[in-house]
Amino acid sequence: MANYANLPAPSPEGGLNRYLQEIRKFPMLEPEQEYMLAKRWVEDQDTDAAHQMVTSHLRLAAKIAMGYRGYGLPQAEVISEANVGLMQAVKRFDPEKGFRLATYAMWWIRASIQEYILRSWSLVKLGTTSAQKKLFFNLRKAKARIGALEDGDMRPENVARIANDLNVTEAEVISMNRRLSGGDASLNATVSADGEGAAQWQDWLEDESADQASDYEAQDELEVRRELLAKSMEVLNGREQDILTQRRLKDSPITLEELSGQYNVSRERIRQIEVRAFEKLQKRMQELAKGKGILEQA
Repeated sequence: MANYANLPAPSPEGGLNRYLQEIRKFPMLEPEQEYMLAKRWVEDQDTDAAHQMVTSHLRLAAKIAMGYRGYGLPQAEVISEANVGLMQAVKRFDPEKGFRLATYAMWWIRASIQEYILRSWSLVKLGTTSAQKKLFFNLRKAKARIGALEDGDMRPENVARIANDLNVTEAEVISMNRRLSGGDASLNATVSADGEGAAQWQDWLEDESADQASDYEAQDELEVRRELLAKSMEVLNGREQDILTQRRLKDSPITLEELSGQYNVSRERIRQIEVRAFEKLQKRMQELAKGKGILEQA
């Protein structure tokens, strides 16, 4: 993988101004450029190609990181964690799936930041259920939505409403509110200045349409889908399970040629088994998904 030490690094000493200015120097990639770089990384482990993909998306990582303000953590460290998530995304990115790296990388960046925040806040002392994580990342937004902007403890009626909306207990809301009672950083603080004017923190914030709660909902759904996948695999025989796993469920899929050698059949026969196994698996997953009341398209 591209060497993390070669990337620009945000630091309190150097200030974020300099870092944000520096990462603006890296050009954005056109779709075809991104595709070719990704192919070079996947096929040849070309670290220069991986490095270009990482650096061209550092602005995205910084923008997402700015959306996780107000937790009392050094912003430089949050951005660094975002960059770690970005590197993980580049490492696993498959250009043949048909979507852009930015779309794929968002999940990895947010996941890396959230894990860092949870570790730093020692949330384990409060519990680590999905509902409590949603409360941790969404209490401020919930307070703003109902106009509960007072300092200190909230009024009982506001506590009750938030507890109901986020599916947690009132005691958890009170405890979390006290823990998160520190003030947010000013959104109007200048982070860079050049001849064309000054940029402010709010210019770097994550799109309001992106919701941290939805990240955990997506993670919960992913866990359900993994369970469905494991159960659905039972409809396949041993050879079908092995071929489908090797071809579609591994980070580095094996080739038809390799599998044809293992099973002493033609590549076309392997392809037919793969397609049939996938259809059987998809049908079974859809049946189980309907029974669980989750998305119909598994």
